[in-house]
Amino acid sequence: MVRKSLGRQFGWLWAAYGVSTFGTWLAFDAFPLIAILVLHAGTTEVSLLAAAGLAVGALVAVPLGPWVEFRRKRPVMVAMDLVRFGALMSVPAAYALGLLSFAQLLVVAVVVGAADIAFTAAGGACLKALVRPADLLVANGRFESTTWTASVLGPPLGGAAIGMFGPVMTVVANAVSFLLSAMGIRAIGGGEPHPVRTGTARFRVGDLFDGWRYILAHPALRPLFFNTVLVSGLIMAISPVLAVLMLSHLGFAPWQYGLAFAAPCVGGLLGARLSRPLVARFGQHKVMLIAGTLRACWLLGLAFIRPGAGGLVLVMVVEFGLITCMGVFNPVFATYRLDNTATDRVARTLSAWSVTSKLTIATLTALWGLLAGLTGPRTAIVIAGLLLLATPLLLPRHDNAAHRERVRAERPG
Repeated sequence: MVRKSLGRQFGWLWAAYGVSTFGTWLAFDAFPLIAILVLHAGTTEVSLLAAAGLAVGALVAVPLGPWVEFRRKRPVMVAMDLVRFGALMSVPAAYALGLLSFAQLLVVAVVVGAADIAFTAAGGACLKALVRPADLLVANGRFESTTWTASVLGPPLGGAAIGMFGPVMTVVANAVSFLLSAMGIRAIGGGEPHPVRTGTARFRVGDLFDGWRYILAHPALRPLFFNTVLVSGLIMAISPVLAVLMLSHLGFAPWQYGLAFAAPCVGGLLGARLSRPLVARFGQHKVMLIAGTLRACWLLGLAFIRPGAGGLVLVMVVEFGLITCMGVFNPVFATYRLDNTATDRVARTLSAWSVTSKLTIATLTALWGLLAGLTGPRTAIVIAGLLLLATPLLLPRHDNAAHRERVRAERPG
């Protein structure tokens, strides 16, 4: 099958996304490793680094949604890439001078987290402007395929690089990837009109909450918002619990742990490739509903891991099933969300979505750490799995085609 061309401008956007995503996965877990190996941080400090970076970064990003909405998106994306480049490069610079501290890692994690949210908000609006509505699923499928390809290749290569050069070098690679991303976005070219603000031209405190108001008032976005936020939060919350169970309680080697989660990412690539033909045959809403339901059925299986090869195979099967369903669901969901969001609301909506998701992940990760300490890792995983089984009830039960057509009609050109 011949790959459909989405134009030169989308090609540069995709290339920018690809290089920065690969850089991020190459440096996967670099900060915790630096904290442990270089700064000799303990478990509490490493957990604080993970949770606080997400939570504080999300809070810092709250005012960025309305700020991004009324600015040209590509300059914002370039600026956020350069902010991430500068923040990350401060880590190897401080390390070389013998000045690196845990506080600096924490600040950098917050800055990068806030810039991530602003970039994602601007990127969604940019994509909607560059690609025809009929091609959004193709574009989101390519982004999803790129994400899972990077998740397969990045961590093993990053692990090898850490072994050869140390964790600080992967941070350098990640920083450079954002610089290359900024260059790719600049290369998109063409004109980009300045957004026109309706109503009062002055910033109001209420503007900070426009994204949430829009989501919660929307009959299709509201249930999808609660579903996706809870699903990502519950899946990510058990990640450290599962690591303790596998590495400490069951005696799996680190390379086995890495293999158990890297190899199944091929399922994400497969799912992303399947999403478009499935939608063509069964329709967008039905595919999103079925894939969203199926992805909630896998997590409970991780509570039954046993030592040895059988346990490793079980983890890989469960992760492959979960990730394949996510690979189908994510591009369909991303397209559905853009289709149902008015053009002048995209940045605020995506920013509110990202802020809530990151805060939820940080909160649930901390709560599940406490729960695992009180009840044990398996019980904590069982509780998360049972809660996840209820999340399909939050998926939109009816197609919202009429509203999507009204939103598309608002789009210029």
